[in-house]
Amino acid sequence: MTTQDLYIKKSSGEHVKFSIDKLKNSLIKSGADKALAQKITSNVRDELYQGISTKEIYNRAFAMLKATKSHLASKYKLKKAIYELGPTGFPFERYVAAILEASGYTTKVGEIINGKCVKHEVDILATKANNTVLVECKFHGEAGLNCNVKIPMYIYSRFQDIQLNWNIKYHSNTTMTQGWVVTNTRFTEDAKTYGNCIGLHLLSWDYPLNNGLKERIDQLKLYPITTSTLLTKREKQFLLNREVVLCKDLLNDAFYLDHLGVSEIRKKRILNEIKLLCNTK
Repeated sequence: MTTQDLYIKKSSGEHVKFSIDKLKNSLIKSGADKALAQKITSNVRDELYQGISTKEIYNRAFAMLKATKSHLASKYKLKKAIYELGPTGFPFERYVAAILEASGYTTKVGEIINGKCVKHEVDILATKANNTVLVECKFHGEAGLNCNVKIPMYIYSRFQDIQLNWNIKYHSNTTMTQGWVVTNTRFTEDAKTYGNCIGLHLLSWDYPLNNGLKERIDQLKLYPITTSTLLTKREKQFLLNREVVLCKDLLNDAFYLDHLGVSEIRKKRILNEIKLLCNTK
């Protein structure tokens, strides 16, 4: 059986045709050169079978990449690493705020804001050039849980209530101009249609096209600490609890590794991996 006849199972349960080019391109986007990407895809292809899950394909490619260049494996596991920011979703809110700050915004996380009718707890307030946007984050801890149309409908009603009061009370400082919905998974087609119709800005893993979360993260090199292939799950949780959400934050707060009892040799390996990931000398 050739790969042209092979169907694989997505996290949603949908079966789609396998694309060897898609696998190869994902490895190249993670920084692997063409020769390494070809070697890994050839090895993975030899182990495929009808109905294999995308998760199993990813795990096999990831293991081969990690064995060769761990910092590239870190980039390759980016989507999974964001799932690992859970379960509360608060680290994801701080992570999104960091992405916005790197894009020129000043941010506040977890603010209580008076609307015209009721008070609201807002995930992020982001301001640039005297314009403020309200950002609501919808975090999912596993693949296949997408944001349906009810999410932007709910967020838009909250945005309207807050905007009415904000632009009366705070108009001398900033104007609230837009509501955003940010998710680490995907929006359904109805959600995108509704959001675009009423003027919400929608940001997901791969939306808008060529400007989704993945593209922004790669461009800004703002990788979450959970991308590290050398830190243990316990160590990552320790760092997240101390608001070390970004890999680059650990470069400034490396003393936390001492608190964790990490040996000097392993500490050097961890920091070197992060420097390569963040392209920092």
